[in-house]
Amino acid sequence: MLSYKLQAVTTAVHDAVTVCQGDAIQLLALLRQLEALHREIRDGAFQASLPENRQALYALLREIESEGGWPYIERMRLQTFLAFLQQEDKNQS
Repeated sequence: MLSYKLQAVTTAVHDAVTVCQGDAIQLLALLRQLEALHREIRDGAFQASLPENRQALYALLREIESEGGWPYIERMRLQTFLAFLQQEDKNQS
């Protein structure tokens, strides 16, 4: 059941990206919404479900380690963004 719901979320996000294609402002709004959802889940439901004993904590840490680490939404660094814009300017010249 969960994998079906996760696939539905993934499909919805991909659909939103397709609709926003070429519109940096809308794509930025989508990224901000995804970041807000990440924070809401992390600070709410996830923290409330954290283990209360060592064995359960160990199992959770093993899961995190074996499945690729802690989920993180990386932000583009401003310097990277500016370098990208400068490269685009050079390519257009």
